[in-house]
Amino acid sequence: MKITRVDVYRVELPLHEGSYKWSGGNAVTVFDSTIVAIRTDAGITGFGEVCPLGAAYLPAYAAGARAGIAELAPQLIGLDPAQTGAIHRFMNQRMRGHAYVKSAIDVACWDLLGKAANLPVAILLGGRYGADFPLYRAISQESPEKMAEMVGVYRAQGYTKFQLKVGSDAETDIARIFAAAGKLQPGDVLIADANTGWTQHQALRVADAVRHADVYIEQPCKTYEECLAIRRHTNRPFILDEVIDDIGMLVRGANDHAMDVINLKISKVGGLTPARQIRDLCVSLGIALTIEDTWGGDIATAAIAHLAHSTPPEFLFTTTDFNSYVSVSTAEGAPRRENGRLTTSLRAGLGIEPRLEVLGNPVFSTGDL
Repeated sequence: MKITRVDVYRVELPLHEGSYKWSGGNAVTVFDSTIVAIRTDAGITGFGEVCPLGAAYLPAYAAGARAGIAELAPQLIGLDPAQTGAIHRFMNQRMRGHAYVKSAIDVACWDLLGKAANLPVAILLGGRYGADFPLYRAISQESPEKMAEMVGVYRAQGYTKFQLKVGSDAETDIARIFAAAGKLQPGDVLIADANTGWTQHQALRVADAVRHADVYIEQPCKTYEECLAIRRHTNRPFILDEVIDDIGMLVRGANDHAMDVINLKISKVGGLTPARQIRDLCVSLGIALTIEDTWGGDIATAAIAHLAHSTPPEFLFTTTDFNSYVSVSTAEGAPRRENGRLTTSLRAGLGIEPRLEVLGNPVFSTGDL
């Protein structure tokens, strides 16, 4: 099987709730998503998606994803996409860094591999554990009262894990955490995710104030060193996200006992190939994972679901269903939330079929046209 053509699409994904707000005054109302279709001489096509959370979250932005894919795509023609490790190594040799650019290509290759083998991607990633798995719901940054109210709204939809978007001034964030914690029921999990928004002294104030609250603290500060300082001063369970961007940082964090959980985003590390390596090392080290991506629609949600479903349940802290946040569906067969839980398709590959009427015409193509 050889790659004969790569088509790249751009899709806008508006949010059901109008906007999504997090630390630093950042907000998004419409996500700019890039979908890649890799076509082969075997008549099989694989699909992948990358959708940065705007341009102010990670070193990634939507136009950059498409520019990078335009650089790599012509060089992929004639390669065997089923050799996912070799394809990923090839991309790293031809483009240094820019992991998010490679992610949609890598995911599309896994979709192709699954279709060629007539197996779901979850099976290829290690096995499908159980019938389904639990989700979390992110609560956009608002007033303490509004965010606490949303705990009840989302619980009514079946969620039991809630991620508060904090990372503003310490006083307001402390109030947000206590207000939301007051709405918890037995079995609920609360995460205060600062998305690097606190300075070290602010993070210490918050961590000290909530030391008796039932809450996880996630990525309080911008740098690894600052986060490690907070970790060493708090008794709260600790999650690292933005700074864990490759397997080397995971090893460093594990050696320093810097976290109890990591947030593994597929595009942040470059696709399912490196994400699986990081996931498997976490399992070996006894570190739990939130498995997700920066954002996306049906295709990104399917990729997240397959990696999550192939993770041993005791190490899957939680995951999310990004396609439920947005009002545009880009693919048939994508996983859909049922009572706060998600499952993967038993169909080959990612188990999705893109809606071509939604994708429209490619913004560019390379290969046999």
